[in-house]
Amino acid sequence: MPWRSTIDRMISENLIVKYPKLDRLQLLALAGLMFVGAAFVCSATTVNPFEADKAWFAQIWFRQVIWYGLGLGAAAAIWLVDYHTLARWALVGYWAVILCLVAVLIPFIGQTHGWGARRWIDLPFFQFQPSEFAKLAFILAQANFLSCPLEELRHPKLFWQAIGLMMLPFVLILKEPDLGSALVLLPTGLVMMLVAGTPKKYLIRLVGGVGVLAILALGDVLFAPPHLRIPLQDYQRQRLLVYFGTDFAAANASQPERAEARREQLEKSYQVRQALISVGSGGFWGKGWRQGQQTALSFLPAGAAHNDFIFSVIAEEEGFVGSLVVLTLYAVVLFSGLRIAGQARDRLGKLLAVGVVTLLFSHVFINIGMNIRIVPVTGIPLPLLSYGGSSVLCSLIALGLMQNVYKNRRGY
Repeated sequence: MPWRSTIDRMISENLIVKYPKLDRLQLLALAGLMFVGAAFVCSATTVNPFEADKAWFAQIWFRQVIWYGLGLGAAAAIWLVDYHTLARWALVGYWAVILCLVAVLIPFIGQTHGWGARRWIDLPFFQFQPSEFAKLAFILAQANFLSCPLEELRHPKLFWQAIGLMMLPFVLILKEPDLGSALVLLPTGLVMMLVAGTPKKYLIRLVGGVGVLAILALGDVLFAPPHLRIPLQDYQRQRLLVYFGTDFAAANASQPERAEARREQLEKSYQVRQALISVGSGGFWGKGWRQGQQTALSFLPAGAAHNDFIFSVIAEEEGFVGSLVVLTLYAVVLFSGLRIAGQARDRLGKLLAVGVVTLLFSHVFINIGMNIRIVPVTGIPLPLLSYGGSSVLCSLIALGLMQNVYKNRRGY
């Protein structure tokens, strides 16, 4: 009878479990990070009278807010398209980014800033940094490649193909040079291979071999005579010498040469020392927003305070409590990502989520590590906190991809 079919339909509809399409806890932590980022980019830049005199809409912190808006729009677009569709276009995006990485090395296309590294392509309204987008393209391409049947992953040929997929952007980014961005590809790619089911013996041998080469290379940088050293940019070698506290002067240097080397060493370690002073001087509660003397008096250089050393600004102004809040927000984002990976509908979704989590963790660990001197200084941004359009866009797109996996998880 009609009334029975209506009742049956109502009962079946009530029995359907409706799963949320968004991980609200991760989004809440994401909103917190963007608020902190805008507030402390403002604090780090408006102490400069030249910046403070600009109209509010022309200041750096407002540009950061604009990038947040654009990034959220891009993340929403990524969230709307099923990640399986995105994966089908992964190789197209990967090779497009490879072409951009090649183009940035061409002098009349690629532009140099800061240390003289050729990392940017200047567009009319945007300095495009291909290495940031290469990380996302690599995660998509690697996840799509590794989502093949498990039996195929046992073949050495497939293993080396996955390594080649990782090493091509690694080498091109290293050539810019951008050692920090190149290095984060390694843990991201290797963790994805491990989660995918690549035989552990392959990975152990690879990591062991790379570890031996890294130790030999480090020994060469620190102890080898100049004519036997691995070719590195001067600033890269100096950062390693500063980190390990090694004298810049040669063993047979004269007294004037040693004095000059000591002066250069103090100059090259200046940012690190000031960052440590900023972190330590914040104490438990901090000095208050926009009250940090290290930034206001330009001990922490204005060009670096709102970029690589934004964590030092937060630690000085908000102390241990503020630093703990930032770490907690990142922990929520990362652990939510691991939960999303565990709930993923298939191996492709799991690999995408794991890749994004590993990439974000690598950025956070290296950036905060260099602020407190547990790792050497590298020019790598703190996701969503450091100023930078390419970094903000890619971080938000990556999180949009993770929310995509959540929306299409098991049982939805």
